[in-house]
Amino acid sequence: MGPCRLVGSKAEEKATGVCGATLPVVAARNFLRKVAAGTAAHSDHARDMAYTLLEAATGEAPDFKIKDEIKLRKLAGILDISIDGRTKEDIAKEVAEKIISQFGQQKGEVVFVKRAPGKRQEIWRKWGIVPRGVDREIVEAMHRTNMGVDQEPENLMTAALRVSLADGWAGSMFSTDITDILFGTPSPKRSEASIGIMKEDEVNVVVHGHEPSLAEMMVEVSQESDMLEYARQKGAKGINLVGMCCTANEVLMRHGIPTAGGFLNQELAVMTGLAEAIMVDVQCIMPAIAQAAKKFHTKVVTTSGKGKMIDAVHIQYDEHRAKEVAREVLRLAIDNYANRTTEGSRIHETSPVIAGFSHEYIEYMQGGRFRASFRPLNDAIIAGRIRGVVGIVGCNNPRIAQDSVHDYLAEEFVRNDVLVVSTGCGAAACAKAGFMTPETALEMAGPGLREVCEAIGVPPILHLGSCVDNSRILTVVTRMVEEGGLGDDISDLPVVGIAPEWMSEKALAIGCYFVASGMYVIFGSESPVEASSQVKNIMMNQWEERFGGKLEFIPEPEEILKKTLEAIDGKRDRLKLRKYEPGRFGTERKLMTMADRRKLEAAARPHEGVK
Repeated sequence: MGPCRLVGSKAEEKATGVCGATLPVVAARNFLRKVAAGTAAHSDHARDMAYTLLEAATGEAPDFKIKDEIKLRKLAGILDISIDGRTKEDIAKEVAEKIISQFGQQKGEVVFVKRAPGKRQEIWRKWGIVPRGVDREIVEAMHRTNMGVDQEPENLMTAALRVSLADGWAGSMFSTDITDILFGTPSPKRSEASIGIMKEDEVNVVVHGHEPSLAEMMVEVSQESDMLEYARQKGAKGINLVGMCCTANEVLMRHGIPTAGGFLNQELAVMTGLAEAIMVDVQCIMPAIAQAAKKFHTKVVTTSGKGKMIDAVHIQYDEHRAKEVAREVLRLAIDNYANRTTEGSRIHETSPVIAGFSHEYIEYMQGGRFRASFRPLNDAIIAGRIRGVVGIVGCNNPRIAQDSVHDYLAEEFVRNDVLVVSTGCGAAACAKAGFMTPETALEMAGPGLREVCEAIGVPPILHLGSCVDNSRILTVVTRMVEEGGLGDDISDLPVVGIAPEWMSEKALAIGCYFVASGMYVIFGSESPVEASSQVKNIMMNQWEERFGGKLEFIPEPEEILKKTLEAIDGKRDRLKLRKYEPGRFGTERKLMTMADRRKLEAAARPHEGVK
């Protein structure tokens, strides 16, 4: 008696289950349950980060230090925590405790709601979707979707937006801020991307998953002289730490650790025959890697009690002795180096990548330390140099040729003067394709976007981090609204969010919190509510009418491109901005000689010397 599915000949709008639940009710119920699961994944990650911050502040986790005190103090201000005359550890303790309280809060509003534009907050309150507490919303969503509870599709879908906001404007945003405080707010780092980053003469250790705490310790421990000497004693020239999936994004944007790729690359890392160990924690870990490892020498090491795996070695992570655990994993990998039996050819090619564009750095790069601002970006959009902004985020999907839609859309958007921001596996796809260097702007960006990228010295596709770091995009669009000139709410901006190869419940939660925040969101691949025209109508029409955002599933990449550009141009029209004209800023520049300059100077001083 549930969760129910109506399949085959019963998958019609008029069909009912044995209890009388209609197809729209079943579709909406299952959709809400998926969004709740996605929110739970991100938010449980955030809870672990909050406790790590608390224990770093109290000294119970001595290997962790507060690296960004400026961001800590900024966050304390948002949380209404006094900072005068207090140590950073004392402030961090109260910040952590305040955030931890947000998970179990039963009444009121999650505190970060006030970071959204004022008009957006009013819309949320009008429709009753402001989250009360993270766990409170997840539990209620699961209760609503139990057999015989919520029977109204509209009510179920509204609940999906509320629980998703507990992800975007609470759980994920908590995690992003805390991770920056503990490990440093990212700034651009140059590195490489591809399976080709594996080295034949070094111990290769792949860090894979989503929680960055142990991976940070692996970065530090892998550079210790004792560990490097131990590797040399075993016949290796060194230790090569490699990232996979969202953990890759975390260590890439803070340390320049190269990335082997996203979700669908994890089996390939084993198949190179060069991975001594793959260390995993939670989320997007395929059980298949442990089975594939049986054909090779690779050790798969699980580190979380929440995520054990058959045929894997388990080394339990404990933040109280984080470096000790990291050394244990690393020694296991080094000892395994002698068992490598790789033969045959392999991929050696890599692509250069520049990653680490936190929203703080995006603001800094437009005006420097003393004039940091989103004014240049807004002005470029108003002038038509930049047509709009698109977020290409989300997973890889085994039903789709890996990275194909990510790469197609990214390339076409930048050709059409659309600035692209990317996270998660979408960012990994663009990195492997070589789209994330400033030189890319010269080769494939439209003339207006190229002019802006050249002036600032950035790629036309900005790597913003892991999937929880989609919260950075929320902060970016909020800052654009606050800067002025592009409306007074996120729903006014010429901005679209796209998950072209989605497959995860986390992606659905992300999509919903962007819709609730006022954005048009497009998902590629298949729709989980395709059979119900009523639920699709809620997503497309009712949500847009109430919240200014909508969710649409479009499997054809060309149609995604078309609909996105139409949406961006429509927002420009409503803002009464200059009509976007392809190539308007593409006139060839002439290099001026000194003679040309003297003529200009003389023309500017026609009365000089006249008495």
